[in-house]
Amino acid sequence: MGEARRIVVKVGSSSLTTAAGGLDADRVDALVDVLAKMRGADKEVVLVSSGAIAAGLAPLGLPRRPRDLARQQAAASVGQGLLVARYTASFARYGVRVGQVLLTSDDMSRRAHHRNASRTLDKLLAMGAFPIVNENDTVATDEIRFGDNDRLAALVAHLVRADLLVLLSDVDGVYDGDPSRPGTSRLAEVRDMGDLAGVDIGSAGKAGVGTGGMVTKVEAARIAAAAGIPVVLTSAVHAADALAGGDTGTYFHATGRRSADRLLWLQHASAPQGALVLDDGAVRAVVEGRKSLLPAGIAGVEGDFAAGDPVELRDGTGRAVARGLVNFDAKEMPRLIGRSTRELARELGPAYEREVVHRDDLVILHP
Repeated sequence: MGEARRIVVKVGSSSLTTAAGGLDADRVDALVDVLAKMRGADKEVVLVSSGAIAAGLAPLGLPRRPRDLARQQAAASVGQGLLVARYTASFARYGVRVGQVLLTSDDMSRRAHHRNASRTLDKLLAMGAFPIVNENDTVATDEIRFGDNDRLAALVAHLVRADLLVLLSDVDGVYDGDPSRPGTSRLAEVRDMGDLAGVDIGSAGKAGVGTGGMVTKVEAARIAAAAGIPVVLTSAVHAADALAGGDTGTYFHATGRRSADRLLWLQHASAPQGALVLDDGAVRAVVEGRKSLLPAGIAGVEGDFAAGDPVELRDGTGRAVARGLVNFDAKEMPRLIGRSTRELARELGPAYEREVVHRDDLVILHP
């Protein structure tokens, strides 16, 4: 941990705001004090910060986080400005400029958008600005939301090629039971997800102003660790100790190797807009042979998608075996099903002599 040069830190709403909504300036300043010190130690830090919706509750007179999307977006619209203004003022004490980056999962599953996000974050770091990332709640719909910023943080860590991901919460690690009950103990290390077998992770956060809980944090740790990035999960009050490599929180060892950036986004951040049903031969070719999906292997089409959208690839039982970016609109698919690319090129033109899903735009879900 002490050798990590580029670090992504995620902080939850409950660590920045009051239970009733509204930013707690002292909490924000305390976090910024820690992050600014890390920059002074010649480390690059990207912050993934929740809190926009929570910050907008009190100014709009909302007693609690609304359930409907429209009021959540309204609260985010008010709160995001307050959140960034608070960070800007706090970092200004150290002469550090802040750069805001708002993302949706749709941005991350599309090739050009993915490249733009990567380029922007790299340039902000190169120019000495401090990137603060959040989900773009004001425009995201239910279909294209990350759902929680823990998963977003894991994907951002992979996007910026981070050496370490630190997840800050209101709980100081993963426990083998309810941490509020006597007799439970903190798990200092998780070498693989098998170490959590039989552990009751729970679900809800304590403050009631965010969307995540321990389940989403462990899932984020799994995503990052599988992509070769170690993770520390601890409380915001222990942020300084965690970033200094102290014995705090739960440390998730890296379990895999880094993969192509965009494929990780495709697997974990994209929302399928439809499905292609494959025959048995196509399932074997895609899953076992790691081949592209050709029209001849398609047995059915579901949903209303456009070229470039993520779709599920399903076997005959309906199980999703892969996910990929499709090269044709749904309305084009019926006349392609079961036919060879050579035949389609003769009848429809050379634009149809290609894969429905190229292997470079495809991730396997169930080997």
